[in-house]
Amino acid sequence: MNFVQPTPGTDNHPVVVTRVSPTQWHAVEDDLTVGRGVASRRPDGRLFVSVDAWHGAVFDRVADAMLTDLSTPLYTLVDETDHDSRSAWERAGFTTARREWGYLVPTDPRTTGLASVRPPSGVTVVAAGEAEEEPLRALDRVVRDEVEATVGWRTMPAEVLPRPAGTTVLDPSKHAVARHGHEYVGLVRVAPLTRQPRIGLIAVRADRQRRGIARALLAHALGSLHMSGTASAWAEVDESNAAATALFESSGARRAACTLELVRR
Repeated sequence: MNFVQPTPGTDNHPVVVTRVSPTQWHAVEDDLTVGRGVASRRPDGRLFVSVDAWHGAVFDRVADAMLTDLSTPLYTLVDETDHDSRSAWERAGFTTARREWGYLVPTDPRTTGLASVRPPSGVTVVAAGEAEEEPLRALDRVVRDEVEATVGWRTMPAEVLPRPAGTTVLDPSKHAVARHGHEYVGLVRVAPLTRQPRIGLIAVRADRQRRGIARALLAHALGSLHMSGTASAWAEVDESNAAATALFESSGARRAACTLELVRR
């Protein structure tokens, strides 16, 4: 256990921050837990931290303990509208690394304008659950290598980041693919979450881009959700990804949230 020097509490009781495990810290005041800190390593190797505390002084003490015990760089996520949390992390030396838009995406073709969208000549869309796993995995590796060579996977939502060895966990039931001849050239991943399905990734091989494949994949995914009775889906897009932003906004999606990724180096 790693004890941090006590700090005055909210009722004149000292607050003691204790590292209770390699990834957890507790702040205790008068035998009551008044704050917690958690560190978690993402699949790409980055270490993300979070603090849950009622009072700013407790937040600062827990954050200080974590920063003392952990090596940088460290990352965290905050809602852009949560000014208190953002200020607290900035006091701890974190700065904004990137911004991610959260989109509410309608599925009704009358709203999206995608009813008449079809794949380009020679391309067909293979529905989710019907794609062959090995060609899908091969496409996944190609797309990831191409993205890493350009904008980098750090700009992608955490759920689609590669494992340290470069492999990924693929579930064909969540992926529809675009096929040209015998090759898979694009994919869309939809996680069928209970409250609202999430479009986790739309990607097309670099040599097949700008042909309307991504738009056809989105049309297919949203059309399938609409037929199943789902009114809307959720998607996250990095602010710097102009192509994805244009794709979703031209399909009737509206910005409903904004998440900031903060870093301390």
